Amino acid sequence: MTTDSPLRLASDIGGTFTDTVLMRGQQVLATNKTLTTHSAPALGALAGAEQVLQASDRPFHALDGLVHGTTLATNALIERRGAVVATVTTTGFRDILEIAYERRYSQYDINLQKPDFLVPRHRRFTVPERLSVRGDVLMPLTPDGVDTLLRELDESDCTAVAVCLLHSYANPAHEQQLADAIARERPELAVSLSSAVSPEAREFDRLCTTVANAYIQPLMADYLGDFAARFTAAGVRCPVLMMTAGGGMCTLDTARQFPVRLVESGPAGGAILASRIAHQAGVSQALSFDMGGTTAKLCLIDDTPQKARQFEIARQARFIKGSGMPVRIPVIDMIEIGAGGGSIASTDRLGRLQLGPESAGSEPGPAAFGRGGDRPTVTDADLTLGYLDADTFAEGRLSLDSGASRSVLLRDIAPALGLAGDAAAVQSAYGVSQVVDENMASAARMHAVESGKDLGQRTLIAFGGNGPLHATRVARAAGVNRLIVPPDPSVGSALGFLYAPVSFEIVRSHYSLLDTLDFTTLNALLDNMTREATTVVAAGAPDRTPTLTRTAFLRYHGQGHEIDVLLPPRALTADDTATLQARFETAYATQYSRPVPGMQIEILNWAVTASVDLTPPAARAVDTGQQSPSPTAPPAGVVKQIHCDRRGCEVDAPVYQRRDLLPGHRIDGPALIAEAQTTTVVSTGFRCDVDPALNLILTHREYDNG
Repeated sequence: MTTDSPLRLASDIGGTFTDTVLMRGQQVLATNKTLTTHSAPALGALAGAEQVLQASDRPFHALDGLVHGTTLATNALIERRGAVVATVTTTGFRDILEIAYERRYSQYDINLQKPDFLVPRHRRFTVPERLSVRGDVLMPLTPDGVDTLLRELDESDCTAVAVCLLHSYANPAHEQQLADAIARERPELAVSLSSAVSPEAREFDRLCTTVANAYIQPLMADYLGDFAARFTAAGVRCPVLMMTAGGGMCTLDTARQFPVRLVESGPAGGAILASRIAHQAGVSQALSFDMGGTTAKLCLIDDTPQKARQFEIARQARFIKGSGMPVRIPVIDMIEIGAGGGSIASTDRLGRLQLGPESAGSEPGPAAFGRGGDRPTVTDADLTLGYLDADTFAEGRLSLDSGASRSVLLRDIAPALGLAGDAAAVQSAYGVSQVVDENMASAARMHAVESGKDLGQRTLIAFGGNGPLHATRVARAAGVNRLIVPPDPSVGSALGFLYAPVSFEIVRSHYSLLDTLDFTTLNALLDNMTREATTVVAAGAPDRTPTLTRTAFLRYHGQGHEIDVLLPPRALTADDTATLQARFETAYATQYSRPVPGMQIEILNWAVTASVDLTPPAARAVDTGQQSPSPTAPPAGVVKQIHCDRRGCEVDAPVYQRRDLLPGHRIDGPALIAEAQTTTVVSTGFRCDVDPALNLILTHREYDNG
């Protein structure tokens, strides 16, 4: 590794820990985990950056790149800590949020709770104007209408405005006219336009996305300004790039304008890392498993992470589609549940054990942290079962109190489960562990079924502070027989940030039947989208030529959902009609078994993605020449007792230090593999092999027959 390689830092602020990675070229120089400082998140990020730079003896001004991801946008939406938002729609469409999809997400639930769409009816305003579906002005927006709206906004005491006029995706003129008037007359108000945030057909989804953007825009603008100011004051001279939900990076200015694209940015980094590890290991089908302190995230990977056009925020019912607030942005498709190290264990009135979604976070944290937490969590259970070392947790900067963990388990869990005696604490912890593992396995199975995929042939890639601790048990419950734990797994999402491209995707609605496409108009639209996307990317990656990907979203006439089809990288002609039809029918047959002959095909949306890769693609793992001469393990440092999930009793488990493992080493479970920031549990029935890239490859021996 030459000294000319760029020095880059990644900071990932999670609900419990803030992870930091310092990398030169593709060599990780230092990593750490610090407790998230919720009152001022940038302080924890700055502390983490100072520690990794000091460990590498490098100053802030030596950084060539800084990538940041945060849960602040996600948490603000979930915890309802955003701005006071008013909506502006076309006259007659005031109740779009109330009408929604015109259906109940759970048809027979008499106690159904509707999703909270953030804007009560008294803050929903309208203006007289109307555009046609093609963007022609049918009723102009008048100055009187604008003046009336301004008075209504004054009376509402709103601090942000979400503007979503009918068919503005086809013609943004009226929305821009409103934005100009509000900026001129009420400059203190933050304004989000649907024609900029989500310029697609489907009014409800477009309005929800615009509302979400407006809701977090003031908060995120203040936070991003504070983050940049603190790092600049510390000596950072390079630009700060933000991780987005779609797996790319954007500039701070773009993030301020479209903060909704930062929702789920941290988990997206983990999926990027898992995709890279899968390619390195020669795995084409994988399941990314990222378990942190607050949540667990799972993503299907088929060469690349599975993508989606929409996801839901703050579902009222955990696994029921339609019970949350839909947000229509480019996103890596994953399922997220409240199952992290800080997830709180409790029992219901029937004495049934439950986990999450409430989390102890970092303030006060699990009882074991000794920071005032007095409720049992997954971390307390893991410590009681022997999987964690109380003295070396978090690199020894946070000593765990095993007595406190046992105490809260005995007080809150054991009596409800009818447990007593010397083993009650361990049995309670075992119950907590079983429930959280099954919750995560159930989420993985459901996600796979919804996507039409089979988990059985996939490799689980585990990371996050708690991922390696639970990976083998989750894999066994989900029916997965092979796992990979990469190097530096506890900061996997932050590491993934450094492999993400600088990219931006733009989607526009332009409806047409495939047979009647106006190619002159279409090519002009695509060229305009290309210029816009390229301009955004150029701000984050100057002097680099972006790769362009163009996509059309096709469906049979009358259907409700589209399938994406790649477009040729040039101007389209009438000769491309047959090509697009063939690509659509092939994709449709893959998803639904067969195409439908004789049906007209229509196109609703078009997308252009500009992307610049800052790091080369991962090379396949090869023999380094420095490996164990035989598949044997090095001597274990110590042997400790852990609770065996297969036998239901205490067993002796040798403890290996990961830094001592070389390619070719083999370890049979039960065993623990400890490293600075996490521990990999090799459960009974699993075997661990170290590959040439120093990944831990865990295989279910009954499956492997080895």
